[in-house]
Amino acid sequence: MTEIERLIRLLARLPGLGPRSARRATLHLIKKRDTLLEPLARALSDAVHNIRTCGACGNVDTTDPCAICRDPKRDPSLLCVVEDVADLWAMDRADIFSGRFHVLGGTLSALDGVGPEDLTIATLIERAQAAAVTEVILAMNMTVDGQTTAHYISERLAPTGVRITQLAHGVPVGGELDYLDDGTLSAAFRARHE
Repeated sequence: MTEIERLIRLLARLPGLGPRSARRATLHLIKKRDTLLEPLARALSDAVHNIRTCGACGNVDTTDPCAICRDPKRDPSLLCVVEDVADLWAMDRADIFSGRFHVLGGTLSALDGVGPEDLTIATLIERAQAAAVTEVILAMNMTVDGQTTAHYISERLAPTGVRITQLAHGVPVGGELDYLDDGTLSAAFRARHE
């Protein structure tokens, strides 16, 4: 296998890229060898050697603890639980939450054989029992597995006495009622407020 074929196969493994897109990306990288391919190769090498998983929250960064956990402006009494690092990044990018995060590393899934011991739920319970934590916000995806995980975590956190909240679900901004599925419409109706 040539270096070009190897590069195509590796790129094709990335989400959203199939073999055709990987071939186009490879060709583009080769054409821009000096300005794109070499800097990309160096960045990938640096990432391999420098990126770590935060021992506190599960985020990825070049330091442990990560920049979010070290930020003194963040409220240590609020703990937002997300399924994956991508969810943490989305919440942080939106600049709507000023507390700390906890990444579970997935969701409970009987079909996929993912149980509580495969996620960071035990660490979450320990963190939630800290005197500083007053609220745990469950920011799970609105999927069967996400909601099952949220329910399981709620039951495990109940004895701690910490306040447990969950993101509201319902009508998206710009959404039209006629196009919503029954579950979304029902969730929005139940979560109505003044």
